[in-house]
Amino acid sequence: MCRMRARLATVLGPVLASGVWMAASAHAADKPAPSAPVAAPPAAAPEAPPKATPAERAEAQRADPLTRMAFWASQVERDGRDVEAGVGLSQALRALGRYDEAADAAASVLIVAPDNYDALMESARANVARGQGFYAIEPGRKAAALQPRDWRPLSLLGVAYEQAKRDDEALAAHRQAVALAPAEAVPLTNLALHLASTGDLPGAEKLLRQAAVLPTATIQVRQNLALVVGLQGRLDEAEKLARQDLPPESVDNNLAWLRAAVGQAGATRSYDAVKAGG
Repeated sequence: MCRMRARLATVLGPVLASGVWMAASAHAADKPAPSAPVAAPPAAAPEAPPKATPAERAEAQRADPLTRMAFWASQVERDGRDVEAGVGLSQALRALGRYDEAADAAASVLIVAPDNYDALMESARANVARGQGFYAIEPGRKAAALQPRDWRPLSLLGVAYEQAKRDDEALAAHRQAVALAPAEAVPLTNLALHLASTGDLPGAEKLLRQAAVLPTATIQVRQNLALVVGLQGRLDEAEKLARQDLPPESVDNNLAWLRAAVGQAGATRSYDAVKAGG
């Protein structure tokens, strides 16, 4: 951008009468000097939201994801170094399906607290949830090193390795998670689904049956069992399992889709191929 400067040229002619000059000077001196502009007072900075008490934070954790997101976002706005608020915000965003933002929120926490276990786990979960398992591997490994007796980072690592197409490491991580927590349904299910994705449907079924009778089993465990049974061509048995938890119309839709899927490739069709629609 060009900077224009005005140049003032003052031409002084010969002074014919000094009295005239002095009079002119005196007349100018009689004029009042222009008053300086009065600066406006600075605008008051917006007041930061108050820091929530431990009781308020505990109450927020019991709220729905949208409410939690708004609450923790206000706490992060107040203090960007608030680790608990940053982790809570990441969790809430992930629960709302806003996985990219959840990953960013967890990454912001890790800048100020690089060894925070909860932030590492949230970073790994958000990246796995958005299908970017490669970026979940480093935080997952760090979390596993911080809590070597916790099965959760290892099970999460197994899924991350799967997404990164590192099957041998995925299988090893899943087996380690199951060894640490043989009575937990989640690591058994994750190992079963890994086996199913490689075509080992009988091995997957065996593990899913073990998981389905555990107290920690969820509807997802039983529906995965129904899917694996159906992929082996036993559709009547799969239907019976599916109807335990789902309304009739959902079961009918699932069975129609499963019949078409099995019919396309026979009983050797893998879980991974079905997920990919291949």
